Amino acid sequence: MQLDATDRRILAVLQREGRISNADLSERVNLSPSACHRRVHRLEASGMISGYVALLDRRRMGKPTTVFVEITLQGQSDELLDAFEREVARVPDIQECHLMAGNADYLLKILAADTEDFARIHRRYLSRLPGVAQMHSSFALRTVVQTTAVDV
Repeated sequence: MQLDATDRRILAVLQREGRISNADLSERVNLSPSACHRRVHRLEASGMISGYVALLDRRRMGKPTTVFVEITLQGQSDELLDAFEREVARVPDIQECHLMAGNADYLLKILAADTEDFARIHRRYLSRLPGVAQMHSSFALRTVVQTTAVDV
């Protein structure tokens, strides 16, 4: 799907203000409300807009600690990768899991209450993941940049 300048303006506003009314959005992007609604619907139907979420404050939710875990597997067979990915998807504390190129096979982003909570996550879940040869954990000291926006 080709995006024109108006589509890009709509996407930029919606990324920052997902709950904006159609009337306010149409005013911001200089369209009639009906034309704006049609465009938003088309962007949703095409998959450009994949969903809407409420972003929670992790500190207020009791999860201020971010831990990045690099995992190296014992091998690269499809069966091992599939088994690992199936099990890692079941761990409730993992916010992100990425298959990587480089030294580690996977990079996990985990939110925890504190180091004791991470130790619980490690004992209960991470240490039981299939095929793990090595695991290296790094605690984030401070978040410098964090966004969910994609450059449009």
